[in-house]
Amino acid sequence: MRRILLMGMGLILAVVATAQDPHFSQFFSSPLTLNPAFTGKFFGTYRVAGNYRNQWPSINNAFTTATASVDFQVMQNKMATGDAWGVGIMGFNDNSSNGAVQFNYGSISTAYHKSFDEDGMHQIGLGIQGTFANMLINTSSLNFEDQLTTAGFTRLTSEIFNASNLKSSYFDLNAGLLYNGSTNDRNNFYLGVSMYHINRPKQSFTGAEYLLKPRTNIHAGGYFPVGATTTLHLSGSQSFQAQTSQTIIGGALQLNANPDQPDGTSLYIGAWMRLKDALIPYLGIEFNNFRIGATYDYNTSSLRTASMNRGGIEVSLIYIRRPNTDRPVNCPKF
Repeated sequence: MRRILLMGMGLILAVVATAQDPHFSQFFSSPLTLNPAFTGKFFGTYRVAGNYRNQWPSINNAFTTATASVDFQVMQNKMATGDAWGVGIMGFNDNSSNGAVQFNYGSISTAYHKSFDEDGMHQIGLGIQGTFANMLINTSSLNFEDQLTTAGFTRLTSEIFNASNLKSSYFDLNAGLLYNGSTNDRNNFYLGVSMYHINRPKQSFTGAEYLLKPRTNIHAGGYFPVGATTTLHLSGSQSFQAQTSQTIIGGALQLNANPDQPDGTSLYIGAWMRLKDALIPYLGIEFNNFRIGATYDYNTSSLRTASMNRGGIEVSLIYIRRPNTDRPVNCPKF
């Protein structure tokens, strides 16, 4: 039984190693998982971001993913006008099968943004990110045939595990480029490309080894006014990994109750679509430098029968500490 289990776990890891990484529907609210070049790219002194996703909640927490990050600008007084240098740290957790399989990541990133003009209306940024990853199987969350009784899995199992065989760790290297521009203080647009697992780290587990496939992400977005108190935000993401790909496109309207205040209250209403998979309605609110967003994946693919159309719920939170200046900085808005 144990040999069959370990072979099965090895097969799962082989599938994971050739499939897509954990992802967020609100990719636009998770800057440091989208592109290391977004590090330090915001109007403020520091930014704190958090995301939580529960995919296929009808299947007993099949996949839960959470991340928390903070990034900030350094040496601001020594940078040329329009330039910026950012540093960020991030923690990332991804659980499968109700926590039986766990991946934990810790990342440090840095990015330099160089302005093409004195006003900083057009910039290009280069970012790199180093990640230490740890993966494990939590044997206490596993059930076996010899535990099964009429009352459930209540017996003690005869299976014995060597815990050292159920853990693995590796170092990962990621990088990205970002172009960011504006024509005035009411619009912004960006185009970026990022690559993860550049060094193709080796995952070793239960005696088997797998090379993690590189993942490339191309993303673009922007915002512009469509009325005195209304702004349209659009964004899209295309990712490729091994033989899989994913496309998400959509947008939201920002309804600003205080258009003359930089930290006024706004309501966001919109939707994104993950092509051939899910429709993703979005609702957000922004106040006092906080932005809270919520989405719910309505599954439209062939998995909708098993998932009962419920692809996943996701929430995001971003807080940006604004600087003591009236001069805005040309930045994408997350």
